[in-house]
Amino acid sequence: MKLQGNELQIQGLVACIDRDNIDTDQIIPTEYLKSIKKFGFEDYLFDGWRYLDDGRLGITKEERQLNKDFILNISPYDQASILLTRDNFGCGSSREHAVWALRDFGIKTVIASSFGDIFYNNCFKNGVLPIKLSKKQIEELFLHSSDTANEIIVSLDAKKLTSGNIDYSFEVKDNLLERIVHGLDDVDITLQDKAIIKKFEDNRMKTKPWIYAND
Repeated sequence: MKLQGNELQIQGLVACIDRDNIDTDQIIPTEYLKSIKKFGFEDYLFDGWRYLDDGRLGITKEERQLNKDFILNISPYDQASILLTRDNFGCGSSREHAVWALRDFGIKTVIASSFGDIFYNNCFKNGVLPIKLSKKQIEELFLHSSDTANEIIVSLDAKKLTSGNIDYSFEVKDNLLERIVHGLDDVDITLQDKAIIKKFEDNRMKTKPWIYAND
C-alpha cells in the first residue's frame, strides 16, 4: 500500500487466472499445512500449477522445477500484487493458510465475482483485500489485462478501482476495510478495548473474588 495525496491506495501489477471455483486445496495443498507458523508459505502458493515436480514442506522454489507457462512464473507477473480471477474463489475447506500463501507471495488484492465465505473473511484478518465485482466487470478487466502488463489502482477511501480508463466502485463493510487500512487482526481488534476489558476484570475481581480463589 502507499499514500497518494489524501487517499490510501493499493497499486500494483495484475496477474490473471482465468478460472472459476479455485479452491483452497489449489491455492495451497494439504501437505503444506503442517507448519504452525503464520508466515513462510510463499513458495507453496498454487503449488500444483507453479511447479512440474512434487514438493514438500521446507523445499524452496529455487529447488523446484518451475512450470514456465504459469502466470506467476512469467516476468513481470512474478511481481504481481493484484490477482484477477473469476467466480467462487477460495471455496472449499476453511484453511487460513490459503490467505497466508497469497499474502506471503505479495498479493494484496484479489478481484473476483464471488468468494468462498470463510476465505473472504480470512482475507481481512490477514491483510489481503478481496474485491467483489459483477461478472460483466470482471470480463471487462480480463479483456483489459490479459494480453498486456496492466496496473490497477484501488482507492480504499473512495472504494473505487481504476484500470486505465475503467473505473469501478466496489462495496465492502467499513469495519472490514479498517482491518486492511490499519493492518489489524482479531487480537488487535480486541486490544482496542483493552482499557474497558481491564476495568471489567478489576470490577469482577472485587465483586466476585471467589472466582479467582484458585489463581
